Amino acid sequence: MIKKKFINKIAIVGLGLMGGSFAKTLKKYNICKTIFGYDHNEKHQKEAINLKLIDELIAFDNLKTCDIIILAIPVDAIISFLNKIGQVSSATTIIDFGSTKELIVTKIPKNLKSNFIPAHPMTGTENFGPNAAIDNLYDEKTIVLCNLEICGNFHKNRAIKLFKQINMNIVYMNSKEHDLHACYMSHLPHAISYSLANTVMEHEYPKNIITLAAGGFKDMSRIAKSSPNMWTDIFKQNRNNLLDSIDIFEQQMQMIKQMLKNEDYKNINRWMTKANSLHDIL
Repeated sequence: MIKKKFINKIAIVGLGLMGGSFAKTLKKYNICKTIFGYDHNEKHQKEAINLKLIDELIAFDNLKTCDIIILAIPVDAIISFLNKIGQVSSATTIIDFGSTKELIVTKIPKNLKSNFIPAHPMTGTENFGPNAAIDNLYDEKTIVLCNLEICGNFHKNRAIKLFKQINMNIVYMNSKEHDLHACYMSHLPHAISYSLANTVMEHEYPKNIITLAAGGFKDMSRIAKSSPNMWTDIFKQNRNNLLDSIDIFEQQMQMIKQMLKNEDYKNINRWMTKANSLHDIL
């Protein structure tokens, strides 16, 4: 049975992996009548139309006419957007998909606090741009909704209904707690992946990398393909948590370094066995 459309117009700002895949999901679940798209990159707008990710392009000034505006753009750009959009109708819901939340929440203009839903879908790939959009990116994934006590009930209930309709698992957190957890689950792994990629690039010839790189290296370095522009903003907004997590990670590296120096292979085995237990949880 096809679900009845419950929204007339949804606009997606940012037509890359997250925005394009969300448009695909909206179409899959028959959520709205018209999906509009906006991106400051004209090439991305043309690609999104050619790929049929969206129904129509929309001018910035007309975004306010939509029932829901999804912000699938870098975290600094989200703050800029909120300052630029001005006054919106009490019936327009704005939902951001930023990977950090605390700074965004503190920067919400007073006139938009009721309309704004701080959200973070815990999904993605290392690819970016409209061509990176894929089916089922959001299916059965977790979405974190933050600080809903500041949101109007109309917009809160609309957002919850939307994410339930597209088969997402909703988790509620405050923004400070979110940024701490997101740091260890996502931001630190990205920093490590970039570091590993740079270490290998600085110490190996390209021919050796091509010839010898196996599954382990490819798995660990995969997310170093992610957009540097997007991740620079994330690292900047979650700077303090990331610095703390890097300190703790460095303690682990010092531990294995010292055990190797001491040829303490018994404790190395115990150290790795403890790490194995993570996958009992996952």
